[in-house]
Amino acid sequence: MAPLRRVIIDTDPGVDDVLALLLALSAEPEELEVMLLSVTFGNVEVQSCLRNIVSMFHVLEKEFAWRKQRGQADGFDALRAHPPIVAVGAEKPLEDQLMMADYFHGADGLGGVHSSHPHLTPQETWRTLFHPPPAGSTFTGSSAQDLSAPSVLFKPSHLQAHKEILRLLNDNEPDTITIVAIGPLTNLALAAVEDPETFLRAKEVVVMGGAVETMGNVTPVAEFNAYADAVAAARVFALTSMNPLSTFPPAPPPSTHSPAPPYLPQYPSTLSKQLNLTLFPLDVTTTHWLRRADFEAATLPLASQGSPLAEWVGAFVGMTFEKIGTLSATEPHLSLHDPLCIWYLLPPPSSLSPPWSASPGSPEDIRIETAGQWTRGMCISDRRPRRRAAEGQFEVPGDTDGWLSARRGNRVTRIVASPSEEGFAGVLLERIFGAPAD
Repeated sequence: MAPLRRVIIDTDPGVDDVLALLLALSAEPEELEVMLLSVTFGNVEVQSCLRNIVSMFHVLEKEFAWRKQRGQADGFDALRAHPPIVAVGAEKPLEDQLMMADYFHGADGLGGVHSSHPHLTPQETWRTLFHPPPAGSTFTGSSAQDLSAPSVLFKPSHLQAHKEILRLLNDNEPDTITIVAIGPLTNLALAAVEDPETFLRAKEVVVMGGAVETMGNVTPVAEFNAYADAVAAARVFALTSMNPLSTFPPAPPPSTHSPAPPYLPQYPSTLSKQLNLTLFPLDVTTTHWLRRADFEAATLPLASQGSPLAEWVGAFVGMTFEKIGTLSATEPHLSLHDPLCIWYLLPPPSSLSPPWSASPGSPEDIRIETAGQWTRGMCISDRRPRRRAAEGQFEVPGDTDGWLSARRGNRVTRIVASPSEEGFAGVLLERIFGAPAD
């Protein structure tokens, strides 16, 4: 049976990114096919993000061997049926100064797990898998001996991530691949500017990012992914508009550097369609919690029995709970920002019947601020009680920025509710570790 969803995941692992990837790869083959893991900078620099992904596959190979010894099913059937491509992408934002979240995720992105648990980190020989062999070389990747020489669980790509995204979209029928972006949108922006029409072949782009009606998490008004490359986010969001130039970020001021950094061009004046973008902002993701007690109840017994996966995930999630505990007087809990986007792609359990809910005004005109001194990465929407353009009337007199226009402005579907805030953590634990969901 063909999978219900075929997806590209653009990611910057990252604690909750890894939980999102494990949730996707633990799906049933008929539910999900992960075609590509597209790696970007974000929580840490891009090579550390790549190491975290390769380490995840390394740990899963050890986990499968452990389960086999115990007579258990391997699980992770979607991964076994469809090993994904892994491609390395952007190292820095399009125009802004590089900012990372290592203050929260740790210098390696996973709470120092590579130092604290070196037996669960592959040798550095895996790096050769992502570089083309020298001309005339007979190298096949077998020197990456800590993996299955090379790993059977993923396919390393020599293409840049944004080019791999375009290749898959071009090689498959339109509206058959969903892109899930759970990091800064730099790779997506690069793909969109290189070939806008091929990028628009995506069925849907699901974005974790932004803060619309709630506070930010990196500034008072901005969420990390939107802040880390606000220009990229603004460019991708602009593709949802009938007139992308109406929300396109302004050109940067003249550079004092020589040579000046490249400025990506605008989109063509006419495009065949608008991008279908679904947004998961902090407004909805922050309230989906993983409580420490529930996580430890699911993982500590497995880790004590020798599960490499429970030991590895327990190490960096445990560190995260410790970090959160220093910031809060209540029981530590981890907001499942990125995993929520993956759950959106999966059929919910029959016991959780309410559907996903979009905001009453969806699709909304949500724009990303790129030029503000204090508001970089802020999601701007019009909350004024103003009359919109009437049917058959495209513009409203005096509406300089097109907030009331039928032709200008972005059109973003914003998710505001899931099938169950309380039930999601149990679903995640059950799918990844086999722990029973509440």
